[in-house]
Amino acid sequence: MTDYRANYALCSINEYLGPDEGSLDLSWATFGGNRTSEYEFSVPVEDVTDVYVELQAYDVGAFGHEIVLNGEALGGFDIPPGSGWQYWMDSPAEMPLQAGENTLRIRRDEDSRDAFAIGTVVVNWKEVRESE
Repeated sequence: MTDYRANYALCSINEYLGPDEGSLDLSWATFGGNRTSEYEFSVPVEDVTDVYVELQAYDVGAFGHEIVLNGEALGGFDIPPGSGWQYWMDSPAEMPLQAGENTLRIRRDEDSRDAFAIGTVVVNWKEVRESE
């Protein structure tokens, strides 16, 4: 029987996305335009399973925004609309994580006039536990 352990990476984004810099008045967030900065995190093993991404989003007004892992959008409704703060979880159909460095960013739907903020994002996965 394979023994797994849970692991995760925490990315404190604190950016807001929108059509222009005056879209939101948030003192704690920096303006990112149509996409956040690219955040790097490390996965210490080759084989991972059960990947999911959790994020804090503020004032999302439209569908179409995307979570991007290693340059690939997760697909589907990554960040659904909701007023105020919401906490959302998405699970990619395929495992876009790799051993070593990985990247994460949030991309705004440029066809939308929506402006929203991202707080913290957590990328979770299971990995095989090393035998002792």
